[in-house]
Amino acid sequence: MLVRRISNWPNFRSSYDELDRMRWEMDKLFEGLTRGFYKESGAGVFPLVNMTESKDSFIVQAETPGIKSDDIDISVTHDSISISGERKIPAEKEEAKYHRREREAGKFSRIVSLPGQVDTDKAEATCVDGILTVILPKAEVSKPKQITVK
Repeated sequence: MLVRRISNWPNFRSSYDELDRMRWEMDKLFEGLTRGFYKESGAGVFPLVNMTESKDSFIVQAETPGIKSDDIDISVTHDSISISGERKIPAEKEEAKYHRREREAGKFSRIVSLPGQVDTDKAEATCVDGILTVILPKAEVSKPKQITVK
C-alpha cells in the first residue's frame, strides 16, 4: 500500500478510486445483509393507498386493479382500517413463455393507522375503475371544536 500511495504503482489510478471501490464494496455488503430483513413479499406494498382528510371525514383510496369487489374485505376500527383480499390472475397456457412477469397473484392485507378516531357505523366504501374509496366520517371526539373568545 505504501508503494501504491507514493508512486501509484502498478495502476495509474487516483487515490479516490480506492475509496470509491471500498464504498461500493461496503454498500454491497450491507445490501446483502439487509436483503432478507427488509424485503417485501411479492410485488411489495399492495394495495397502494392515499389518505386525505376533509373537515368531517378521512378518505382512503386504494388501487385495486383487476380485483372484484367481492374479493375485498374491509375492516374499520376507531383508529385503523384493514384492507385485505385476494388478487386472482387467470392461469396461462402451459406452453406460455414469460419474457417478463411482474403481476403477482395471491392474498394481500394492508393495515393503515388513521390520524384520528372515526365513526365506524357510518363508513362507506365504493370501488370504481380499480380504485377503492372508503369514506370514514370522523367521530365527534376527533372533529375540531370552534371556541369563541370572550
